[in-house]
Amino acid sequence: MTITPPADQDPVIYRHRELEQIAIASLGCARVLMETGSRVKVAQECCRLLAIGLDAEMSGIRVGYASIALTLGSGANTITRMVTVNRHGVDYRLNQAVRDLVVTASANGLQPAEITARLDATVAGSKRHPLWFVVVAVGLACAAFGGLLGIDPGAFGPVFLAGALGQFVRHRMLAGDINPYVATVATAFVASVTCGVGARMAGSGTVDVAMIAATLMLVPGVAATNAQADVLDGLPTLGSARAISVFMTMLFAATGIFVAQAVLGLHP
Repeated sequence: MTITPPADQDPVIYRHRELEQIAIASLGCARVLMETGSRVKVAQECCRLLAIGLDAEMSGIRVGYASIALTLGSGANTITRMVTVNRHGVDYRLNQAVRDLVVTASANGLQPAEITARLDATVAGSKRHPLWFVVVAVGLACAAFGGLLGIDPGAFGPVFLAGALGQFVRHRMLAGDINPYVATVATAFVASVTCGVGARMAGSGTVDVAMIAATLMLVPGVAATNAQADVLDGLPTLGSARAISVFMTMLFAATGIFVAQAVLGLHP
């Protein structure tokens, strides 16, 4: 004899509302990972681990440059949700904290609401270096980079000051939601002009090289590495998008330097 379950009894493990909560928690973690410098494979593995830890099935995931879409299933129920990815940056301290949260949630079977709450607390509590410390560190890095490029001793001071000023301008513009490419060309121009004037006053014979060294903070090294890694991982679409972003950043940085050199009369 076959027993028919009541009409209001759902034979699957998760209903749509529960799958939605799992999707929201997974997408939230993946979004932060992408915004803090992760490769696509890391974001995909994040969603897979959370789905496994909560006994759901990950039917599909699409990670784009500006959005992530995730499809989860449980029995006959499936649900697809999407989240917007904001400006890509680099914050490996926060990135590692989110990775640790994903591993813990997957191993201990944390509920979606708790995962989301912990993620929000992790993002809100993420420590940031003081602006003065970042500015000084960037100035020193630019001066060291200039040494590798072969600038003379008279240019070290101007490169340090110009790099620090450029980082301050870049930070303030990005904090004010200025277009990143506008911020890039403005930063390159300010840093290059400042360095060029200072190096001339110091009697440096490597003014043009020093002006380039002062814009080290604009080189998108992490983005370039991730673009290459994504292509090698079989994800050419997102890898190409990241590569184009790298190209545009370098183009605007070069434009800022070129204009600064023209203002100082360094072009023939």
